[in-house]
Amino acid sequence: MRKLLILGLLSLAPLVQAKPFGDAELGKVKSPSCVFCHGQTGKATNPRYPSLNGQNAAYLYQAMLDYQQGKRTSPMAQMMAAQLRQLNDQDLKDIAAFYAMQD
Repeated sequence: MRKLLILGLLSLAPLVQAKPFGDAELGKVKSPSCVFCHGQTGKATNPRYPSLNGQNAAYLYQAMLDYQQGKRTSPMAQMMAAQLRQLNDQDLKDIAAFYAMQD
């Protein structure tokens, strides 16, 4: 019986797809103010700002959420909070997906 259950679950595996974290194409459209500090593709040209390209999407999302909620207190925290203030949860996920996909 156990073998049948395992075989049945394995046969369904190709049908199961991981849901993407966010929509990278929408993230590109939703991130116009980010480019001034983090660059068009997330490669910052000024060493004062971190590069976002290739970072883990979940990490980027959580960092933006922490800025929105005032949990990050770096010297740039207020500026980041202001930039992110109007964005909702899905916006943050889309932006995170966009920068995570950049080289």
